[in-house]
Amino acid sequence: MTIVELSWFKSSYSGSEGDSCVEVALTPLAVHVRDSKDTPRPGFTASPTAWTGFLENLPR
Repeated sequence: MTIVELSWFKSSYSGSEGDSCVEVALTPLAVHVRDSKDTPRPGFTASPTAWTGFLENLPR
């Protein structure tokens, strides 16, 4: 199994005060999500379709 280094970036949906920071890493088959304040803690992975559906349902 090959380990791929993910390129994490802060989500635009993260809080502006630095208290709710979500980092996201995109790959062709998955969207990886983690808490930027606790990166060793496991995050979760969603399909791109599921992630899009999640974002479409966020309050604006």
